[in-house]
Amino acid sequence: MIKCIAIDDEFLALEIIENYVSKCPFLELTATFSSPLEALPMLNHGGCDLLFLDINMPEVNGMDFLSAIPVPPLVVLTTAYPQYALAGFEAGVVDYLVKPFSFERFLKAIQKVQPRLAPRIESAPQYLFVRSAHRMVRVDLDDILMLEGKKDYVAVHTQAQVIDTLTTLTAFQDKLPKDFVRVHRSFIVALNKINAIERNIIYIGEKKVPVGDMFREDLLRRIG
Repeated sequence: MIKCIAIDDEFLALEIIENYVSKCPFLELTATFSSPLEALPMLNHGGCDLLFLDINMPEVNGMDFLSAIPVPPLVVLTTAYPQYALAGFEAGVVDYLVKPFSFERFLKAIQKVQPRLAPRIESAPQYLFVRSAHRMVRVDLDDILMLEGKKDYVAVHTQAQVIDTLTTLTAFQDKLPKDFVRVHRSFIVALNKINAIERNIIYIGEKKVPVGDMFREDLLRRIG
């Protein structure tokens, strides 16, 4: 899954990108911003693989903004001004989409992204950021014991704390590596943190996690 964000001061332009991304099952639009400065904290923490970036915006020029990101993601520029194309490619952008662009042209840009992203995915950091209240909290994957789906949020149980984040268990599952397994409608556990399994109960330290009937076969297959 390629995680992307879009920055554009035009609401309609963001809607078009959101629509195009929704047609690509390998893309996930994690956030949209009308102001580049609002997106800076997420970009500084490596919050996406791909950035769709407008150029002519009132607060800051997109090219100037791009040069201010210490370690930028892959970038596809989206603009109504074709005269910036050369400067964009000199800055190392993947592609340059001139508005209005079709879905077919959008897809060609994404096809250029995938091979350039492969090395990054292979060396992906072993952590993720979760939003808790008004903060983005870094969580090392090796610290996660399990995730518990509540009504409106997910509780991330680590060795030191429990972090509540407003999302769904299914959305979280897509971000996790294969050594995490869904064992219940309300629980995902880290396989390497399981101490024992007895009937339909998993023991992780002092915690007990139920195993749903529909997940039991996959769990047993995963643990060998």
